[in-house]
Amino acid sequence: MAQRQKMQALGKLDQDLFGLARADGQAIVKVFNVREGQLSGSENFELTGLNALQSDADVLNAFVPQYYTSATHIPREVFVPAPLQDAAVVEQWLTERRGSRVSVRIPQRGKQRQLLAQAAANAQETMRSLRIKLDYDAERTASLLQDLQSKLELPAPPDRIECYDISNIQGKHPVGSMVVFEQGRPKPAHYRHFRIKSVMGANDFAMLQEVLRRRFGRYARTEEGVPQEPSFSRIPQLLLIDGGKGQLSAAREVLEPLGLGAIPTFGLAKEQEELFRPGHSDPIRLPMDSPALFLVQRVRDEAHRFAITFHRVVRRKDTFASALDGVTGLGPVRKRALLRAFGSVDSIRNASVDDLMTVKGVTRPVAVAIKEML
Repeated sequence: MAQRQKMQALGKLDQDLFGLARADGQAIVKVFNVREGQLSGSENFELTGLNALQSDADVLNAFVPQYYTSATHIPREVFVPAPLQDAAVVEQWLTERRGSRVSVRIPQRGKQRQLLAQAAANAQETMRSLRIKLDYDAERTASLLQDLQSKLELPAPPDRIECYDISNIQGKHPVGSMVVFEQGRPKPAHYRHFRIKSVMGANDFAMLQEVLRRRFGRYARTEEGVPQEPSFSRIPQLLLIDGGKGQLSAAREVLEPLGLGAIPTFGLAKEQEELFRPGHSDPIRLPMDSPALFLVQRVRDEAHRFAITFHRVVRRKDTFASALDGVTGLGPVRKRALLRAFGSVDSIRNASVDDLMTVKGVTRPVAVAIKEML
């Protein structure tokens, strides 16, 4: 009854609210969807493998863009309990998807703050239930990893699986992704993005090699006694590459000179869901209803999703930056201020000189230069 009264007091609003609960490297995100002032739906999302050093803001900064990648509706307002580092970029992206201004902010008072607290309380209750379920799932996970070990002829159960994917459009805005599963479950705290630095043009093999050199180069420095972050300080018992024989060969050309040729490495080709391994011409074909195949597919698909999500963010950042490059007197701080005020490059382009001057630090000469540039 109390929650329904809160919803009725919200009026004709269009909002999403994110609640967060954490415990022992795990988290539950509770999303409330408010449409026309009524709670139209709610969802729970489970996150695992979180680092104790990650703040709530870090967790949400990674989760919120992923959530809206597949969302069918973009609300006018998004409320979060902690500030997002990339709030301006997320706002611009959501504004473009919605077609009108979207704000991402922390409610300071009133009904939205109360409802956000309710979302957090619900997330906490879900977390308690999850902890009970995980104790039961541990035995099933051990059996699954042993089955995967047997089918792929691995020397040990793959307690840590890493998968790599490359995303670009004809060589533009290229990025790589690294996702990690431990004990058969995603470990987002160890996920990493890589902006490709050394490869020009569309060469996925070379881009993959750059990512692997950077990742395992960090591991080599760990072995030499140079402290590295936890995501790079371990090697996997199974390394998956999104692709076939070509991608697998490119990966081995990096690993073997680094003395890491013993890492079991497979290419997972999506067309026939075949697993290629070094030194064997024939692929491994796991039964289509096999839990082991489902696990490697899930890891591969997560790497693909993570790469695409980051690629979209990079593309929008670069597009916004390049559109305003060369405007005298317009530095990074004023660019971000313009983005917060107008939401997108198109809105800035359509604004008048006087409208642009309402943004702090944008003088008339700068506003005129922006109009001329756009």
